[in-house]
Amino acid sequence: MIVVMKVGTPTAEVDRVSEEFRSLGLEPEKIVGKHKTVLGLVGDTADMDALQLQDLSQWIESVLRVEKPYKRVSREYRHGEASEVVVSTPSGAVTFSQHHPIVVVAGPCSVENEQMIVETAQRVKAAGAKFLRGGAFKPRTSPYAFQGHGESALALLAAAKEASGLGIITEVMDAADIDVIAEVADVLQVGARNMQNFSLLKKIGAQDKPVLLKRGMSATIDEWLMAAEYILAGGNPNVILCERGIRTFDSSYARNTLDLAVIPVLRSLTHLPIMIDPSHGTGKSEYVPAMAAAAIAAGTDSLMIEVHPNPAKAMSDGPQSLTPDRFDQVMGELAVIGNAVNRWDAKPVPVLA
Repeated sequence: MIVVMKVGTPTAEVDRVSEEFRSLGLEPEKIVGKHKTVLGLVGDTADMDALQLQDLSQWIESVLRVEKPYKRVSREYRHGEASEVVVSTPSGAVTFSQHHPIVVVAGPCSVENEQMIVETAQRVKAAGAKFLRGGAFKPRTSPYAFQGHGESALALLAAAKEASGLGIITEVMDAADIDVIAEVADVLQVGARNMQNFSLLKKIGAQDKPVLLKRGMSATIDEWLMAAEYILAGGNPNVILCERGIRTFDSSYARNTLDLAVIPVLRSLTHLPIMIDPSHGTGKSEYVPAMAAAAIAAGTDSLMIEVHPNPAKAMSDGPQSLTPDRFDQVMGELAVIGNAVNRWDAKPVPVLA
């Protein structure tokens, strides 16, 4: 259930009503919106009378049931308002949200060596990216494929962070690695293959770093949102949903099918910010610019684009990676559409000394 308080409700009254709900065995979660405060009631509300709850205070405007199985994730839980995920980076706070500029995340699939990751970070930062993506731990389909350098790669990401001022996004594959990765990463990524690793989701939800949750390769939207619910239910409200392509019947021309229809669908279902990954979504660098542009036009809040200084020699996902020079060009092209929808602020900026 959600309880909508009237405009101008005193803070003391919100606190008093919250205590009333606690006495009924419910746990109220306060959500402060632009105009109203909403209390999300967590607990067994199946047999509770909404009208009876409304009588607890003259300041209660309405009491509504959340019909979706994903309660905290649903848009109605925030009374229709989009949430904001604010991430602290060395260059300042960056906000992922429907009502903020599009955030560009760029970098290689895997961290290979210090020179490569530092130079890539500096190039994508100069082009307007706000975050560096790079895998230290890599889940691969084949056990013989490059799995990433593991913990040693985290030091390389830290060096790139210091040299560029970018925030860091990297994947967590094992709950045992959360703490060590969180020392370097500003956003923890849960990859497509771990979207329904519920044990990992619970542990990720119990820590306070923002989380990027990628859609599973064959996951429905409801399954994806229920996975996000695990994280929010664990206590972490800062989740970004990333569409990275799904498996369909035709893989002859593209690696996956990039589901851009998910943007308006998610916008109607959830308050969480949305990211689109056209690199994994297509698997081919020549398709990435068009799909990135389409994602902006469709209303994405963020883009994740793979960039590698020498894609032909990349240790993973080279065919879908842009060179830094091509990334510069693409950012200029995307600015045209981003400015047209009043959501572009990825201006080239100087790299930290």
